[in-house]
Amino acid sequence: MMQYYSTNSPDTKVSLKEAVLRGLAPDKGLYMPETIPTLDASFFANIGQKSLPEIGFEVLKPFFCPDIPEETFKTIVQESLNFDIPTVKVNNNIYALELFHGPTLAFKDVGARFMARILSYFAKGRNEEINVLVATSGDTGSAVANGFYKVPGIKVQVLYPKGMVSQVQEKQFTTLGHNITSLEVEGTFDECQRMVKEAFMDTELNEKLVLTSANSINLARLLPQSVYYYYAYAQMQKAGIADDIVFCVPSGNFGNITAGLLTQAMGLPIKRFIAATNINDIVPQYLQTGNYVPAPSKSTVANAMDVGDPSNFVRILDIFASDHNLVKSKIEGIAFTDDEIKAGVRRVDKSFDYVLDPHGATGYLALEKILLNDQIGIFLETAHPAKFPEVIEPAIGRKVDVPLRLQAFMKGEAKNIAIKANLYELKRFLLK
Repeated sequence: MMQYYSTNSPDTKVSLKEAVLRGLAPDKGLYMPETIPTLDASFFANIGQKSLPEIGFEVLKPFFCPDIPEETFKTIVQESLNFDIPTVKVNNNIYALELFHGPTLAFKDVGARFMARILSYFAKGRNEEINVLVATSGDTGSAVANGFYKVPGIKVQVLYPKGMVSQVQEKQFTTLGHNITSLEVEGTFDECQRMVKEAFMDTELNEKLVLTSANSINLARLLPQSVYYYYAYAQMQKAGIADDIVFCVPSGNFGNITAGLLTQAMGLPIKRFIAATNINDIVPQYLQTGNYVPAPSKSTVANAMDVGDPSNFVRILDIFASDHNLVKSKIEGIAFTDDEIKAGVRRVDKSFDYVLDPHGATGYLALEKILLNDQIGIFLETAHPAKFPEVIEPAIGRKVDVPLRLQAFMKGEAKNIAIKANLYELKRFLLK
C-alpha cells in the first residue's frame, strides 16, 4: 500500500486518504508518493491498442489501490475520463494534444472530475462536510466547480482575483450556486493562493472545519493529469511515430509538467520536456541561473499562467533532489510576451488553419523555436480558444465558434461574494 511524504519532512509518511483530505501537509510541504513505480515494458509495447480509461486505470492503480478497491477505482476512472483527448497534427512535426473536450473545455477537467470522485468516496459515512478551497487564475475554478457540483457532503469555495479571469471562465464557476461559492478577491492570483495556504495552516479553522484543496497541490488533482501523456504516446505509437517525442507544457503552477515528469520516471519514453511560460518566467530564469526567485505575478493574455511563485516547483526539486544540473537536463524553459503570443495565434491560424488558445500558443511557439528537425513535438492545448474571445478574436480577425456547452454557461447569472485579500476575511466567511 503506497504511502505519501511531505516535501518538507520526507521521513513522515501518511496514507492516501490523509494526503488527499489534507491537500497540504501540516508542515506546509506538498505530498509525494514514497516510491515512483516503474511500469513493465510490455505495457508500453502495446499501449497503442488501449483505450484512455484502460491506460488511466493501469498507470494510476499503484497510487490509489488497494486504499480504494480495484473495481471501485475502475469505475472512478471510467466516469472521470469519459471524453476524448485527441492528438491533432498542426504542421509537419508539431502536434496538439487537445485537452479541451471535457465538460468545461479545459485540461483541468481530467484532474477535477477524478478528484471529485475520490473525495466523494472518502467522504462517505462522515458526519462532517468536507470544505474544498481552491484558488484559480481561470480554468481551475470552472473545472473544480463543475467537477464537484452537487456532490453530496462537499462544499467548494473558489477564490479568484477580481478582473483577472476572462468573462467566459468567470461565468463557468460563478453561476452554479448550490454547494459552490465564488469569492471574488481584491488582489492577484498569488494572493488567492496564499490565502488558501494560510487557511490550511490556521489552527482555529482546522479545529472547526475539514479543509482540503483542489488545486494541483492536491495529489488527487495532480496524479490523474499524468494519464494524457501516456494516451498521447499511445496515439503516436498507433500512428507509427513514437520515437523522439518532446512534450511542451504551457506552465503556470507547474502541476501539469510535474505530472509529465512522473510519467517519464515511470518509464514513458519521452525525449525531453519544455516548460513554456508567459512573462511570469520564474522557472525559465531558474533553469538559466540556478536561482529560484519568486516575484509578484504580472497580468497577461495567457492569464491561467500568471503565477509568480509556482506551487508545484518544490515537487520538481524533490524528484531531482534539488540538483539544478539534473533539472536543467530534463526541462528546457522558454518565455513569451503578450505580443509574441498574439502574433503566434494569428500566424498559426493563417498558415495552418488551426486556432490556438493563448496558453497553447506558448507551447506551439516554444516547439517551433527549439524543436530539432528529427523530433516530434507535442504541445498541450490546454483550453478551447472560445474561452478567450477578447484575445483570440482580434488576433484572427473573426469570431470564434462557441461550443454549445460554453453558450449555456454564458446565459447564467453570476453569484459571487467580494472579499479583501487577507486570511481574516476568508476566515470570517468560512466560520459564519
